[in-house]
Amino acid sequence: MKKVLVTLAGVALLVAGCGSGASSSAGTASEPKTLTVYAAASLTESFNALKTQFEAAHPGVTVKYNFGGSSTLVQQLTNGAKADVFASADQANMDKAVQGGVVNGAPTVFATNKLTIAVPPGNPKGLKAFGDLAGAGLKVVVCAAQVPCGSAAQKVEKNTGVTIKPVSEEQDVKQVLTKVESGDADAGLVYVTDASTAGGKVAQVDFPESAQAINNYPIAVLKDAPQADLAQQFEQFLLGAQGKAELTKVGFGTPGQ
Repeated sequence: MKKVLVTLAGVALLVAGCGSGASSSAGTASEPKTLTVYAAASLTESFNALKTQFEAAHPGVTVKYNFGGSSTLVQQLTNGAKADVFASADQANMDKAVQGGVVNGAPTVFATNKLTIAVPPGNPKGLKAFGDLAGAGLKVVVCAAQVPCGSAAQKVEKNTGVTIKPVSEEQDVKQVLTKVESGDADAGLVYVTDASTAGGKVAQVDFPESAQAINNYPIAVLKDAPQADLAQQFEQFLLGAQGKAELTKVGFGTPGQ
């Protein structure tokens, strides 16, 4: 009888131990979540680097991006697309998002950017200044006017009196860069960050007039965000030390400086 009682006690302890282990495991498991971020195309490289860091700090979370021209992204959001965060390449398109009723709270500027001239390696056309883009026979590509990089280009044109006659107008800055990389264009107006992350596929010709058209990059949590808490955390992460370090690494400027 004594032996039976000891055996039963052992079984009871084993069952209790298994139950305790299962409960502990369930308590520490992270529920899979997806954070959807709509971001300007010029943020591609820096945001992809931050994705890895943010996911590592938030087990179970997957960051999903939709990169594109800011004007296109705003249109998608105001037409009902669901997302958690919007990061624009200019204030004008963020204002449209606010006016469209898709933003929750006040947007925050997290970075600045400016234009440069992207040319094929070696700068075969010998471009040296913004005014050179008006040269006869030169194939120049720019962003469309409603896109932030296109709006910035128009500001520089107006301030300098230089009129560019582009062979095409693209819907985001990455498309402009691609035209230069492929040889379809002799030059393209892109952001300094795009030229710096092109990995030697293009050279850049900086021009002082770009300082007349600095773009502010604001970020905002969206109204009815499926992952509102995570969206707030992502915004704070971007505004923190890790976010700033990754942005400045590719050439983004710091707001207010």
